[in-house]
Amino acid sequence: MTLFWKLTPKTLLCAAVGMLVSACGQATLPPGLVYCSEGNPESFNPQVVTSGTTIDATSHQLYSRLVNYDVEKGDITPGLATDWYISNDGLNYTFNLRHNVQFHHTDFFKPQRAFNADDVLFSFERIINKQHPYHFVSRTGYPFFQSIGFESLISSIEKVNEYQIVFKLNRKDASFLSNLATDFAIILSREYADQLLIEGEPEKIDLQPIGTGPFQLNQYVKNEFIRYTKNPQYWLGDIDIEHLVFDITPKSTSRLAKLITGDCSVSALPKAGELAIIDQHSHIKVDAKPGLNVAFWALNTQKPPLNNISVRRALAHAIDKQNILDVVYNDIAVEATGILPPTSWAYSNNLPANNYDPAKAKNLLDKAGVKDLVINLWAMPVARIYNPNALKTAELIQADLANVGVKVNIITYDWSIFTQKLVSEDYDSVLIGWNADNSDPDNFFTPLLSCSALESNNNRSKWCQKDFDHLLTLAQNTTNRADRKSYYQAAEAILSDQVPLIPIAHAEKVLLKRNNITSMQVRPYGGIAFAKIKHNAQQGNQ
Repeated sequence: MTLFWKLTPKTLLCAAVGMLVSACGQATLPPGLVYCSEGNPESFNPQVVTSGTTIDATSHQLYSRLVNYDVEKGDITPGLATDWYISNDGLNYTFNLRHNVQFHHTDFFKPQRAFNADDVLFSFERIINKQHPYHFVSRTGYPFFQSIGFESLISSIEKVNEYQIVFKLNRKDASFLSNLATDFAIILSREYADQLLIEGEPEKIDLQPIGTGPFQLNQYVKNEFIRYTKNPQYWLGDIDIEHLVFDITPKSTSRLAKLITGDCSVSALPKAGELAIIDQHSHIKVDAKPGLNVAFWALNTQKPPLNNISVRRALAHAIDKQNILDVVYNDIAVEATGILPPTSWAYSNNLPANNYDPAKAKNLLDKAGVKDLVINLWAMPVARIYNPNALKTAELIQADLANVGVKVNIITYDWSIFTQKLVSEDYDSVLIGWNADNSDPDNFFTPLLSCSALESNNNRSKWCQKDFDHLLTLAQNTTNRADRKSYYQAAEAILSDQVPLIPIAHAEKVLLKRNNITSMQVRPYGGIAFAKIKHNAQQGNQ
């Protein structure tokens, strides 16, 4: 029997993965791969979350999108849509859909038809139509889509025939195709959704997933593992990996140990200080690529005295970012002056620097009449690409602010509780970040700091500024890259002046793997993907 969302003893792991983990004995199944991941997914539908852990476990493993992003060239490429064309006024996007794409066949769902336009309609109507029977099934909403104002952007989605569909927009948006290529824009099965409604269990659409991706979910044991099996009808053809296991291992040191001993073939999110250990093990390789990400300290601009610009500027001047880079990142990151990383085509070299200056910080606090300030700083309990050790970063910020007379209380929770409380509680500040889903600069602005992002609870600074939003609209309304660049750089200047958040670092995207893993591409943005991996079982030993 397939199990979902059920705790079982850890001893079931070996049986569940069919002896794929070397500590359990000799491999007896076809080729498999074990990935040491850092945490539990919040859902098995990336539409309803923004968590990188969930994205890694779902988007590229279970689902497909209408269009994809070419990691090397940054171009939009065909996915479930074979081609598309845009009307002259930029308001209509017509997609021709791929034929003979099969949804997953499982013991709880046997599709009677192939993918078609009805599935595209269902997948996006659920998000934008509050009258849709599935809209409120998601208790978390659709944070990415809500943060970019997707509902107000779309005028209608119209089915022309079984294999052609048209998105009609209310205004031009140069980032529209890029947003359809993100990890969140996956395609669900309308037929499966209809079945669940009849059965009275619509919530299962987000927990027992059906997609068209390279793998199918077989079993999930919280805090232990996720097991996937190869989709034998994958539309892009056969893949090498028969079985994929996410071994949920929150501690970085434990992930590294499992990688060295062979219990895992690929491992996530090493701490910077652990990379030196890898040099002692020739069978382990480090893959690194400059990442499109940013770590930042978001200040609740609606809460006194953080609603005072002078106080926010003081906090920015009080932080020694270089010390954070040295201690936490260890040469795998660069200092952030804005939210766009240097690899972005809209990056600005001319932002006014909120440089480290404790004396200036004290002076600003004195002029603002702020004394004996106490701030609660929420820090993520898990490692992220943009911040491998948020708790250590919080401790360094705590020490820096103590030097200017500000007391910082560090608060953290289990990851699932942490994300829930961020939505429901009135926090002072949070140390968090963002890993881009595509290379369009808008992905750093609209989902994080727009007024629509505030309404969707994805704007952690609780900041809404009309001039800033206007610049984003201007950038979306043109396809001229030079003009778009000037608008985004002007938006960066507003952020630097208003300081709703304090950018800290842009980190390299680092992945550890054994040397028998080949053809694995480190993606500078978005979640991890395993479909193209080659796995040579005869290599990878010490």
